[in-house]
Formats: sequence, structure tokens, C-alpha cells
Amino acid sequence: MARIRPLEPTEVGPETRAIFERLFAQRGNMPNMFRTMALRPEIMATAEAHLHAIFTTGSVEPRLKEMLAVRVSQINDCYY
Repeated sequence: MARIRPLEPTEVGPETRAIFERLFAQRGNMPNMFRTMALRPEIMATAEAHLHAIFTTGSVEPRLKEMLAVRVSQINDCYY
């Protein structure tokens, strides 16, 4: 099965690098899904906006939202 190689920050343009830096500042890491989506910067930008809306709105604490995402991925046998 073919795999898509995630991009490194040195391999992306300035706009995508800015998203990488924001995500790293917020999370302390760079999720592989964003490194992979960097192959299509327009998709990565909308995904970042979606993730931001999920984690910064509502009454559930962001830490609990993150824990729920990890648990759902475990239940579904996919690595998060």
C-alpha cells in the first residue's frame, strides 16, 4: 500500500509554514495529519480553521476534547 509522506516545515511555503508555527505554538507538536495535508495547502487551511472552531468554542474544556479524540481513535483502531 502506498503511503503519503508528511512534509517537513522546511519543505513548505511561507503561508503553510505560518500554519505549522501556529499549530506548534498551540499544541507543542505538529500533528502528522497537518504535515500530510500540507501537500494541499488550501485543504490544510480549512482543516486548521475547523480544528480551531472545535477546540475554542463551547463549554467542554479543550483538554477533555483532546482526550475524547484520542479515545475515539483507540476505539476505532486508528492511531491519532
